[in-house]
Amino acid sequence: MEAIARLNNVPTSPRKMRLVADLVRGKRVGNALSILKFTPNHGALRLEKLLLSAVANWQAKNPDAKLEEADLFIKTIMVDEGRSLKRLRPAPQGRGHRIRKRSNHVTLVIDSFDAGDVTADVVETNEKAN
Repeated sequence: MEAIARLNNVPTSPRKMRLVADLVRGKRVGNALSILKFTPNHGALRLEKLLLSAVANWQAKNPDAKLEEADLFIKTIMVDEGRSLKRLRPAPQGRGHRIRKRSNHVTLVIDSFDAGDVTADVVETNEKAN
């Protein structure tokens, strides 16, 4: 059963956030949390909080399931471009150069594996192969 968490209008450029999101795509939740905790980028703090929110959403959907036995992994993480704030910076001879302060939207989906033949280890090896 999947759980979704969204984070809108994060004041970081989408390119910088995608660099952090690529580090944890397809990983187990515990492994992803440890990667995000020790990543020095500013976007890692926001993604760590978002991942914890997705885990809390999963627990709300599955109150009788145990988190330790669930084998949760990051199924999908998407970083989309948000709105841009447009500012002007003074330039020589009375001109103005445009500055775009970019933002992004992050969507995170976590899922648990049932007692089937696919595990999170298989997903991690498939991600490494691609």
